[in-house]
Amino acid sequence: MVSVDEFVTPRVILSKCIEFDNCRYNGGIVSSRVVKTLEPYVDYVMVCPEMEIGLGVPRDSLRLVKMDSGPRLIQSKTSRDYTEEMKDFADGFLDGLGGVDGAILKNRSPSCGTKDVRVYADDDNSPVVDKGPGVFGGAIQEGLEDLPIENEGRLRNHRLRENFYTTLFTVARFRLHVEEAPGMENLIKFHARHKYILLSYDQERLRKMGRLVANNAGRELEEIIELYRKDLTAGLEEESRPNQNVNVLEHAFGYFSDDLNDDEKQLFFDYVDDYRAGKAPLSTLISMVRSWIRRFGQEYLRDQYYFQPYPGGLADISDSGKGVDL
Repeated sequence: MVSVDEFVTPRVILSKCIEFDNCRYNGGIVSSRVVKTLEPYVDYVMVCPEMEIGLGVPRDSLRLVKMDSGPRLIQSKTSRDYTEEMKDFADGFLDGLGGVDGAILKNRSPSCGTKDVRVYADDDNSPVVDKGPGVFGGAIQEGLEDLPIENEGRLRNHRLRENFYTTLFTVARFRLHVEEAPGMENLIKFHARHKYILLSYDQERLRKMGRLVANNAGRELEEIIELYRKDLTAGLEEESRPNQNVNVLEHAFGYFSDDLNDDEKQLFFDYVDDYRAGKAPLSTLISMVRSWIRRFGQEYLRDQYYFQPYPGGLADISDSGKGVDL
């Protein structure tokens, strides 16, 4: 299978109150098994935007308050508006960021939240009237709109987590192997090795990208890479659905069906049923097919990143994703 040495190291923006610093408004720290597990495989770009705009620890809490001009970031105790300072910091942060492949931000934070942040009618004891992204989180999503961005809460769900990992490492491979080492040969190799990943997301888009790589239109390499990246990130934006993954896995199963005994075949389809029902993660089925790839020496499938899209140490079969507030 894919050598560990072949895996890239994605750069990931991280709210540093998650596992790394007691910098929450109350001096607390947020626990995340996902962030800890991911640490050896990525370079975290850690940030606490509230501290960066001069707020200490502990500090009076902030909230989003609905205004005619849009939600404002208000400190309840002082009624001070920190919206413009936060926006200015976010702009400067993005300008100096360099190559990055994704982000994990604090869930429901008025600064870092990516969605479902409470928006209040006033800065005092007032009702929630709306929900949306935090000021910094919204700026990150807008500035990096084609990259995988999640909060630590949603990543407790195994399907969302697997999708995030797959997208993160795929985007990082494209940045390092194609964008930073431009060449038609590198793009062709990338496309060939990611065919099954792309098929699991969007079959029609895969065909379109194949035509782009074939370059019958005679485009310049720079234009091809730019167009390919747009299709790649757009294709990976939506979660890969179970039926699409089952289609890919059953296609791969066809390479081995004549060599497997009846019990092995039945076990495969039992796991397919469990995966469809949300009782087993995709990584369980992928591990099964990977074992057959090794056993039968299937070279074509061996080269497909679909069967090891991210380092094996990130695979986690311990949860079902049920009951998680998304």
